[in-house]
Amino acid sequence: MSNEPWQIGEIAGPKKALIITKPSVVVGMVKKAKRTLMVVGHQTAEIDLGEENAIDYMIKIADRFKIPIVATANAVSEFVERNYPISWMSAMDIGNRLQDPEWEGLDGKGQYDLVLFIGIPYYMEWTILSGLKHTAPNLKTISLDRYYHPHASWSFSNIKIDEWVTYLKTIIGQIEEKA
Repeated sequence: MSNEPWQIGEIAGPKKALIITKPSVVVGMVKKAKRTLMVVGHQTAEIDLGEENAIDYMIKIADRFKIPIVATANAVSEFVERNYPISWMSAMDIGNRLQDPEWEGLDGKGQYDLVLFIGIPYYMEWTILSGLKHTAPNLKTISLDRYYHPHASWSFSNIKIDEWVTYLKTIIGQIEEKA
């Protein structure tokens, strides 16, 4: 398992994301969090995982944990087609709001303490996570992408797509077992 950024030449600094070696880490972090948010980028809609799309996996995870979703760019249309309720915001806007200590969240009930990211272009998610790491020290972030994101609190290493699908299915399976 590598903790090197997927995009060569990116230097994260001395504090890097912990690698998710077991999908149960994600389940445990979400269960432990008081308020969780999922940010889903447009690349999630473009990832074909065989029988299902990555959007379908995110809906299962969000549905089981009752996590609100913020869709960015054209990921919105995928959720609308599935008649799944989401909020829409640009990726940079949600990144800025998560840094704002005065922001009360999508529902006005307070700040989030855990945010799951997936499907945002690597360089953009890198920048957002870097900003959050340095300006929102109480916020934990998990990258569910299959590429290592050193600025997240937790991230998968750079893994092949079949291994990634296995991890996502395991997360969903563990949620269902504990539900």
